Amino acid sequence: MSTDLPPTDRRTVDPRRHQLAEVMQLPADQPVTMLNLLRYRDVADYSAADDLAPEQPISGEQAYRRYGAAATPHIEKAGAEVVYHGECGPTVIGPADETWDSILLVRYPNPKAFLDMVTDPEYQSLSRHRTAALADSRLIATTTS
Repeated sequence: MSTDLPPTDRRTVDPRRHQLAEVMQLPADQPVTMLNLLRYRDVADYSAADDLAPEQPISGEQAYRRYGAAATPHIEKAGAEVVYHGECGPTVIGPADETWDSILLVRYPNPKAFLDMVTDPEYQSLSRHRTAALADSRLIATTTS
């Protein structure tokens, strides 16, 4: 289901400062579960991360696995957990041209734990695997009601 698109529109794979600030408006004492919808590139684009690039081209899915392996200690340090990771099937309700390769749910103990993780310089460096991997994505903060 992956696709070769023009160079990644970073607005759809990397958060903006104002978007991160909105996460901090969520209840500070409640868990936040991040819904990730992921569309992989056919070939990972490491043009903005030459120092992380493998010797031979790899798929976006393989690059995302590298990101996941490197991010796991940071997720654990944040007190978070992967709740679900699976492949996406057909879209039942939604635009026919908006398809996703996989879905990932990660629960953080609170919004600050998420923000502390994603603003950590070491995490930001390794997250370039994620940017190289993805043609498109959505990251949506969810809370329980």
